[in-house]
Amino acid sequence: MDKSKILLIVPAYNESKVIDETIQGILDEGYNLVVIDDCSTDDTYEKCLRHHCYVLRHMVNLGQGAAIQTGFSFGLSQTSYEVFVTFDADGQHRVEDVEPLVNSILTGQAEVALGSRFLGTEPENMPKLRRFVIKMAIGLTRLISRIKVTDTHNGLRAFSRKSLSQVEITHNDMSHASEILDIIHKNRISFIEVPVKITYSDYSLKKGQNLLNGVNILWDLIFKENTK
Repeated sequence: MDKSKILLIVPAYNESKVIDETIQGILDEGYNLVVIDDCSTDDTYEKCLRHHCYVLRHMVNLGQGAAIQTGFSFGLSQTSYEVFVTFDADGQHRVEDVEPLVNSILTGQAEVALGSRFLGTEPENMPKLRRFVIKMAIGLTRLISRIKVTDTHNGLRAFSRKSLSQVEITHNDMSHASEILDIIHKNRISFIEVPVKITYSDYSLKKGQNLLNGVNILWDLIFKENTK
């Protein structure tokens, strides 16, 4: 696998406590990455600039969906990259899970590889309430997007250049994850799910979504779907 042709896209907002470790872990494995700082109010942006990677910054806070779309646009503008991987900044994802995702695309199994925390190894330290919210989101996303997946709001995913050119995120908030699945289904983009391990820490849980936010996301998806 030629890692010089792979670009990791890392959206970040107020991740000063963990961003150095996240970036260094990616660089140590030989990957290229672009961090999109979504107008953090801490020193996330300044810390990113110390590393040998691309760093972009929103001048106003737009949301994770918008940050990822900025990363997509940047990645497609760079002709040297063939596979693009979204990767969370908060320490939940493992760099070693990137390779099987990318290999699924390079070997022609699919144009998109979606990480699933419910295939194989169980998520580590996952609260019961979080599991309930995610399972509810999976069921409604499968109903709305008409796509059979075992996970929905998993930020670890890989795209071929061809598939990424068909993806344009319009949901600036966290509902972009279900929007991506909707785009995959509507454009008949081939996909495969790949087992990945998600590790929940006190830090990532505080940064993550609570039950109310999950319900708001699902309501937003249903409302937008019905008004198309």
